[in-house]
Amino acid sequence: MFRNFALVLAGAFVVGAVSVSTWSAGSMTITQTPSPAATENNPLMSPSPLPFGAPQFDKIKDADFTPAFEAGMKAQIAEIAAIADRPAPPTFDNTLVALEKSGQLLTRVQLVFNGLSSANTDPTLQALQEEVAPKLAAHLDGIFLNDKLFKRIAAVYDKRASLSLDPQSLRLVEHYHQRFVHAGARLSDADKAKLKEFNKEEASLAAKFINQLLAATKAGALVTSNAADLAGLSNDEIQAATLAAKGRGFDGRWLIPLQNTTQQPMLAEMTARPTREKLFTASWTRTEHGDANDTRNTIAKLAALRAKRAALLGFPNHAAWSLELQMAKTPAAVEQFLGRLVPPSVANAKREAGDIQSLIDQQHGGFTLAPWDWDFYAEQVRKAKYDLNSADLAPYFELDRVLQDGVFYAAHELYGITFKERHDLPVYQPDVRVFEVSDADGKPLALFYCDYFKRDNKNGGAWMDNFTQQSRLLGARPVVYNVANFSKPAPGQPALLSYDDVTTMFHEFGHALHGIFANSTYPTLSGANVARDFVELPSQINEHWALYPKVLSHFAIHYKTGQPMPQALADKIRKAETFNQGYSLTEVLGAAELDMIWHTLPATAPVQSPDAFEKAALEKAGVDFAPVPPRYRSSYFLHIWANGYDAGYYAYLWAEMLDNDAFEWFIENGGLTRANGDRFRQMILSRGNVGDYAVLYRGFRGKDPSIEWMLKRRGIVTK
Repeated sequence: MFRNFALVLAGAFVVGAVSVSTWSAGSMTITQTPSPAATENNPLMSPSPLPFGAPQFDKIKDADFTPAFEAGMKAQIAEIAAIADRPAPPTFDNTLVALEKSGQLLTRVQLVFNGLSSANTDPTLQALQEEVAPKLAAHLDGIFLNDKLFKRIAAVYDKRASLSLDPQSLRLVEHYHQRFVHAGARLSDADKAKLKEFNKEEASLAAKFINQLLAATKAGALVTSNAADLAGLSNDEIQAATLAAKGRGFDGRWLIPLQNTTQQPMLAEMTARPTREKLFTASWTRTEHGDANDTRNTIAKLAALRAKRAALLGFPNHAAWSLELQMAKTPAAVEQFLGRLVPPSVANAKREAGDIQSLIDQQHGGFTLAPWDWDFYAEQVRKAKYDLNSADLAPYFELDRVLQDGVFYAAHELYGITFKERHDLPVYQPDVRVFEVSDADGKPLALFYCDYFKRDNKNGGAWMDNFTQQSRLLGARPVVYNVANFSKPAPGQPALLSYDDVTTMFHEFGHALHGIFANSTYPTLSGANVARDFVELPSQINEHWALYPKVLSHFAIHYKTGQPMPQALADKIRKAETFNQGYSLTEVLGAAELDMIWHTLPATAPVQSPDAFEKAALEKAGVDFAPVPPRYRSSYFLHIWANGYDAGYYAYLWAEMLDNDAFEWFIENGGLTRANGDRFRQMILSRGNVGDYAVLYRGFRGKDPSIEWMLKRRGIVTK
């Protein structure tokens, strides 16, 4: 997942926890000027002297953020006023380039804050998160709804054809004009005032949702004092559960934390059915206990607010507004795309359910397949069909070897880049590692941080973001990071991964490559600052290299024996790639349909009851198959309520169409070669936001994408 969404001029799309959309709200008021004492020794107030401008995590304190945010917003307000009030006629340089150079302090502060508040938060940062979100929303509105500023942008836009601009500069003009109009720049003053209030409230609700979900997920962990509940788990997993319990003050018990998805990894191993049901229920109801962490009221308000805001902006619903800037462009195009996938996906899932029920009956289970049974029995079906056991794979997937001999190796073979670990740069948590990335010619290219282990103070899931955004205009080189939530081993034990974890590492590093290879003049157009349904192409195509024979044989080495994975076992993995894909696709479709139906609500719709709405939405979409719950339930769907994927979760599937179609080009042209990698780097990874993504894709592939390769790879039978 890519986390950079909200535009802070200065060049960056800065995200996540703080600023959650590319337009926002309210009138901006700085309540106080930071005191000299608050700024004098504040490492955020000036560019970092470290290589690549890497954050000074050894010096940054929680108390530094408030004065730095205030100073950053105040500075950019002055910069924007100077641009808008400039007496000279508007030009590309004195308006658009000036905008790109504005807000550098605020961008620096926000990028670091986003990283810490998402991956290593604490009560102080959480409180600041909720406090600063509406202020940043108001700050953005002070830019996007500034009438004098927009008139200058419009004047340059109107004469753009006569300015002899290079393609990237022309794109910058078009991009700014489009974003300002999209954000409400043409509204009346009265409607702008309404929009500001909507945006301010949306930002506050989204920040509140993040903190509710984090607390609910932590509180929802399964805690047990009965050793029988752990039957089926490995010794390492039991030891990890012991340490997790001790870390929370539950000495003498075991604790299994929740991950962000509906299904939980250990459900595939637990032999005690009542325990599986307890763990699933803990996940399914984590945010629905009627307490302070219950998110249902928050999301109902968010959905209603977004619908009203879309109507004010002249759109029938939030999805229509959001998709205007995406590759798909309209809700109708998305629904047509999803509609082609739902019938074959659900049909395949039902066939898979039949196989599982048959196994349950053969074992005289005496019960009907339920969601908490699926992974446990599917694993047995897979073993029977493919003679493949997940436990047999883990010893070949030791984390560091996967990273250096798999992820980094594939990148070297494709792009010629190399990696050197840096132990001299400060990190925000001891598990974090830093690597310097050098280009094929040996020149320093970027810094890459990785933070792979789960913590209670870390958001769920996995993602990529930037600490520094590449820009030739600003002389900035990229500093990118990947975050995941893999289980941390007990001290002295190796970190062994599941195959899903392996693909997650390759996926997120694909996003990292999008940032590392960024080669834009303007920070706003740089790297992964592209449409939501295009940004997953680099990440998902990178997943394919995990199973590519040359790559797999290079990193799949048994951590004890040092022997490579037997060819027979590697073949089993490839053969099993199509297993359980009806389930896998249906759970994602369930989430994607929920997202679209929530965000196609009209402004006239009443505030919804999330439980009833969800049930009706799944029925309407045709994905209401009880054994296959949606990958994310509405009440813990972080992507769509706070991470910028609102009306955009379909993007994973849309990009899956693109990545499978594009990977077919690689296969047709020789696979893992420098020539192929350099072409992909030049035509996709380095280009950033160049405009029409369909044109960009056709330039690489030579034709429009076909859905057939996506379905073929999953083994989805369409008739």
